[in-house]
Amino acid sequence: MANLRKIRIDGSRGEGGGQILRSALALSLITQRPFAVSRIRANRSNPGLAKQHVTAVEAARQLCGGKVNGASLRSQELEFFPGRVSSGDYEFDVGTAGSTTLVLQTVLPPLLACAGSSRVSIRGGTHNPMAPPIEFLQRVFAPRISAMGAELEVELITPGFYPKGGGQIIATIHPPSKWRRIEILQTSLPRVTSAMAVLAKLPRHIAQRELDTLAGQLGLPQVQCHVVEFDNCLSPGNVLYVECTDGRVTELLSVCGQRGVPAEDVAARLGVEVHQYLRGGGPVGPHLADQLLLPMAMGSGGAFDCSELTSHTTTNMEIIRKFVDVGFTVEKRSGGGARVQVSSAKPNS
Repeated sequence: MANLRKIRIDGSRGEGGGQILRSALALSLITQRPFAVSRIRANRSNPGLAKQHVTAVEAARQLCGGKVNGASLRSQELEFFPGRVSSGDYEFDVGTAGSTTLVLQTVLPPLLACAGSSRVSIRGGTHNPMAPPIEFLQRVFAPRISAMGAELEVELITPGFYPKGGGQIIATIHPPSKWRRIEILQTSLPRVTSAMAVLAKLPRHIAQRELDTLAGQLGLPQVQCHVVEFDNCLSPGNVLYVECTDGRVTELLSVCGQRGVPAEDVAARLGVEVHQYLRGGGPVGPHLADQLLLPMAMGSGGAFDCSELTSHTTTNMEIIRKFVDVGFTVEKRSGGGARVQVSSAKPNS
């Protein structure tokens, strides 16, 4: 490791958020390349490391017994020196309502590259406005990982909402014996199949008003609208979902309810996102597009049609290229979507 050049990353480039750090940590563990990142989340209203980012760094360190400098709240400078990753049982606690799913996003790729299976328990927030909710991992992301030859099961033990968190997820990870190339190309137009409102310690009429608004916007019959209620959580919460499919791939779009925002406005916002997705010309939504890049690059590559090419996705491409030699080909398509082709990665010299 002493002979490997340290990779230097400007954390304010492109999307400029926590995804830069999470991808760098995962890739550092996989490639055994140390890195230094500066200006972490410099363009955010609360720059530097938040609690969930510190937890992600500590989780990465625990996986490999590596060394880290700068892993403290609000730090904008960090150095990471990886050790060898080992599969096994791990437990991490964000300590706040910070996202458990984003911590899992950090440790999953290196554990998929290990020889043995792993079990990861993470406590914190499970339904966060700025992160994929647990249902997204279960219904959308995990099936794509399985299509690549691995197995990922994500279980919700306890839901956790802002501000107290207290949720728990458990992920069981079985690496592939051989990676498979995947292609998720548009062969038919996606359609809306159902809507779901999740409530925790809130009046049921909130969910019903959200679903009534969505049904009107999307032409959904009431029989395809569902309410799920949680009571085993520390804080009240609300998330609204719309599930879409093209017959092969499931996509889940969501919006978190906010205190002081009418239920009708929450639903209207999600309805706009759904219509944008349906017009985009691809079965892969913007969040799945971002999350597929790293496992596809470290696996056998492939291609997908996405409804929208976001700055999250293009920034992630840039970070991945810093660690490995991988080709990303982007072909813009009508409707704002794009076809992305990913080659299988080779180590950078």
